[in-house]
Amino acid sequence: MAVILKNFNLIVLPWIQVKVIDPLVIILQRGAEPKQLAFSGALGMTLGMFPIVGVTVFLCGFAIAMLGSHCHAPTVMLANFAATPFELSLIIPFLRFGELITGGPHFALSSDAFKKVLTGRASRDVFHSIFHVLLGWLVAAPFIMALLYVLLLPCFTILVRRFSSAPSSPSAPLLSIEVPFKDI
Repeated sequence: MAVILKNFNLIVLPWIQVKVIDPLVIILQRGAEPKQLAFSGALGMTLGMFPIVGVTVFLCGFAIAMLGSHCHAPTVMLANFAATPFELSLIIPFLRFGELITGGPHFALSSDAFKKVLTGRASRDVFHSIFHVLLGWLVAAPFIMALLYVLLLPCFTILVRRFSSAPSSPSAPLLSIEVPFKDI
């Protein structure tokens, strides 16, 4: 057990530091608005949980293009990257939620069904299950995004205050200097 923990500390923690924590600190040091960061983080995480693997980057790119300056693109992409483990672990709950919504039959997850998908001989049940997964995510996504926004807003407010070198509001001056004028 000690060997596993030692390997975890030597391999995984430095990787998380380089791929997640360092980019987040750079984002925070640039002094972005906490509301925009919370919205962008919630959007990236929600789109990152889309149940079709490999599509999330394109969804985030499309959302960034549509929202423009209303979202912080690096935060959206970083949150999308961080959501990958959740994406994989939530496929079955989204499937079951979609089945519950439609009242459809319970799809049996078996190696036989997986083999049919890989070999291209997928039955109608597999296509129905894909529909159920997408429906489950589509119904849950607004609630997930709202919950993440509510959770991330206080976190980003504290982190921006702690790491930011610039004021959080672009309309606030850095320094107020009054220059005296002489009357002639």
